[in-house]
Amino acid sequence: MGTRALCFCGDVAMADITRTRITLDEFKMLPESMDHIELIDGELIMSPAPKYKHQKAVLNTAARLLQFPQGTTVVSPMDVYLDENVLQPDVFWVSGDDSLCRLGDDGYWHGAPDLVVEVLSASTARRDHGVKFGLYEQHGTREYWLVDAEGEFVEVFHRDGARLARAGVYGTDESFALSLLPDVVIQVSALFA
Repeated sequence: MGTRALCFCGDVAMADITRTRITLDEFKMLPESMDHIELIDGELIMSPAPKYKHQKAVLNTAARLLQFPQGTTVVSPMDVYLDENVLQPDVFWVSGDDSLCRLGDDGYWHGAPDLVVEVLSASTARRDHGVKFGLYEQHGTREYWLVDAEGEFVEVFHRDGARLARAGVYGTDESFALSLLPDVVIQVSALFA
C-alpha cells in the first residue's frame, strides 16, 4: 500500500515522494520508465522531476566525466543494483575491468560504481546524505560527490579503508583532484556553468 511522505526543508513542509513496499522481484517486473524510481530497503521511492539547475549540474558533470581517459559515464535514469536495493545515481562512472560495478546481461548495472555523483534537491538531499551514502559506502564506491546546484558547491568523499571520508567542500572558485585519477582536476565552476 502506498503512502505519502513529507519532507521538511527549512520552514517549509512539502510532499516529496510516494512510497510503496515491494520486493526486488516485483521491482524487476515494473515496466521501463523515465521516472526516478528507486528501491531502498523494500520501499519503492518515486521522486518528482528535478528542477532546471539540478539537471544543468547533472549534464555539466556528465560532460566533464566523459572527458576521462577511460571508463564509462552513465546518467540517470539508470538502475544500479546493490544486493536488494536499486538506486539511480544522478551520474556515475565505472573505471573498467577492475571495477566492482558491472553491466549485467539484464542491461542494468550491478555493484558499486567507482564514482557516484548525486545532485541535491529538496526531495532527495536527506536520502543522498543518509541511506544512499551508507549503501554506496557499504558496497565499495570509491568516490562520492554531493553537488549542491543552488549553493554551487561540491562535497567530496574518498574511500578510506571501509568508509568514505570527507575530502573537502569546494566552491566555484576552487578545484579538486580525483582520488580515482590523480591527474584529473575538476574545476567546480564548470559543473555550474
